[in-house]
Amino acid sequence: MAHPLVRLSLLASTALCTPLLAGAASAQDTGELFELEDIRIESDDAQSVLGNHEVSEEDIERRNPASISDVFDGESAISVSGGAAIAKKVFVNGIEESLLSVTIDGARQNKSAFHHTGNVLIDPGLLKAVEISSGLAPADEGPGGLGGSIAYTTKDAADLLEAGDSFGGKVTLGGGDNGFGLRSALTLYGQSGGFDYVLHGAQQNGSDYKDGSGTTIEGTEPDISDYLAKFSYTSETGHRVAFSASETRDTGARAAQRGPGPFVFTRPDFSGLTSGPNMIIDALARRTSYSLTYTQDDPQGWFDPFFQIAYNEQEIEAGSGWGQNTSFSGTFKNTFALSNGTVDAGIDFFDEKAEGRTDSGVPTFAFGGKEDTRNIGLFAQARQDLSDRLSVSYGGRIDYQDFTGADGSEFSETGLSANAAIDYILSDNWSLNAGVASTFGGYALGEATIINFFTPWTYDGFDSSRSNSARLGLRFDNGPWVASGALFYTEINDLAAVLPRGGARGATTDVETQGFDGSLAYFWDSGFARLNYTFADVTENGDTISSTAYYLGRPLGSIVALESAWQPGHGWTIGGTAEIAPEYSKANMDSYSVWNAYAEYVPPSLDNLRIRLDLRNLLDETYVARANDSAGNTTGRAIPMNEPGRTIALTATMRF
Repeated sequence: MAHPLVRLSLLASTALCTPLLAGAASAQDTGELFELEDIRIESDDAQSVLGNHEVSEEDIERRNPASISDVFDGESAISVSGGAAIAKKVFVNGIEESLLSVTIDGARQNKSAFHHTGNVLIDPGLLKAVEISSGLAPADEGPGGLGGSIAYTTKDAADLLEAGDSFGGKVTLGGGDNGFGLRSALTLYGQSGGFDYVLHGAQQNGSDYKDGSGTTIEGTEPDISDYLAKFSYTSETGHRVAFSASETRDTGARAAQRGPGPFVFTRPDFSGLTSGPNMIIDALARRTSYSLTYTQDDPQGWFDPFFQIAYNEQEIEAGSGWGQNTSFSGTFKNTFALSNGTVDAGIDFFDEKAEGRTDSGVPTFAFGGKEDTRNIGLFAQARQDLSDRLSVSYGGRIDYQDFTGADGSEFSETGLSANAAIDYILSDNWSLNAGVASTFGGYALGEATIINFFTPWTYDGFDSSRSNSARLGLRFDNGPWVASGALFYTEINDLAAVLPRGGARGATTDVETQGFDGSLAYFWDSGFARLNYTFADVTENGDTISSTAYYLGRPLGSIVALESAWQPGHGWTIGGTAEIAPEYSKANMDSYSVWNAYAEYVPPSLDNLRIRLDLRNLLDETYVARANDSAGNTTGRAIPMNEPGRTIALTATMRF
């Protein structure tokens, strides 16, 4: 009898082909072009219940983010670890982003080179939107989305230019206390004929912040710079070619500790270690990305392409350790219009490397090495309205992957993935949503900085990973009131050790997250109020995940997130967010509640000026955020990092 996953893939392939062929036949029978209605399962409300949520341009503008943490204010299912930008990691229902497929403007990002630092260093100054899939990553969002996907999109000239203008710019200047320092940004953009461009630079410098009790947290000073350039040309017939280049750096002084042995490592995710005092040294986190993309504006007929080639580097200098992860990737897909929906089909690939070294300055204590992995995949994802009540999304992909270890060992495997989701209207106010997915993860690169550290790595038992996910939810919408709730489950099996004990890369572990996502919102003419609630029970091999495995996930427990905004008129907006985390004794985590407020003013006679006052941690709470390393302090050796106390910041943005 065939393996269950094989049967699942075959079943998905059959299900995929039948309505696709029917839709294609229908289109051919008419012999005419047709205009597609919006596909209902792709609506924001339906996707949100399925765990596929968008942080929109409006959301980002309203939250006025100075860091990636601020982008997800009010989002209970998405958590970000604390500290300086070098340390920040994003978690979706408790699963760390290194187990998700992460892209920027469609370009695949590799993970970090060191587990004490973040994975994808990004400044939010030019973000347009963020799309998050938790567990049920569609086949066309790329390979390896074990826990889902995160897709960042930055702004183009068309997003920034006022109607009728060919040139514009934006200057932002902000300052604040408690370590916020000075943040400045300049963006220039324009278009002429078929050419358009965006040039953007941002810088933030400050001092170490203090927590709610007034204690200075060493090594947390902001020292981040971000540069981005985008150029594109669109022909008269709609052929568009775009080139993007960006670099983001964090170069601040960070807390480091001695050990093991003569080595010194920066650990910006801790306040320190109980084994000895901090040493403050310069560290580096750098992300560099390039992409070349071809699309077709206003496509007609069957040709609606997305072709992209991209290159990405993630570099870390962490005291005695250095590491670099690189990714060369490409995606070639087309969106085919059917009579009742669309299907995206194509091919993608990546070639990724992890290379690193550790050097104490003593010849006998110098280690290093390199790992490589390559993948090529074929995929198809359909999205269709099958009736007035039933809308579906389903697809599959097949990936061939090979891997070369630090000792020259070679591995290869072919993996099948499949997913399916439905949106079914039960009544005028109620809808049912459900989805399942089985995803081939392939071979994981190890931590580049510590390859062969002390002990040469071995690969006995080294295997590929796979995840299985399911989600079931209901949505209620009667106009001003919108509510939803969903049960979720994701298991990720056979994860190879990326921090191998005794060099045993073939040791495997299983990670699981399950729980509930809920939301209740009320909208009125001049504002809204929303409550999001998530309970996520994250385990490793059946036990609550511990701080020694926080590079895989976090035990979150319950998180309540609040967000509200009100426009009373005359150019004013008043709002705020909050995060409330009850005690989670299962993971030894204390309760906390953090409240943020803001007031924003756009003078009616000068609508190109925006002035904003932010009050963060208004009640000066002393706390360790749920996503922070060692939040439960299960090792007893690491000192958890407290978040900033009350912080006041004033920002002015002028468009010209």
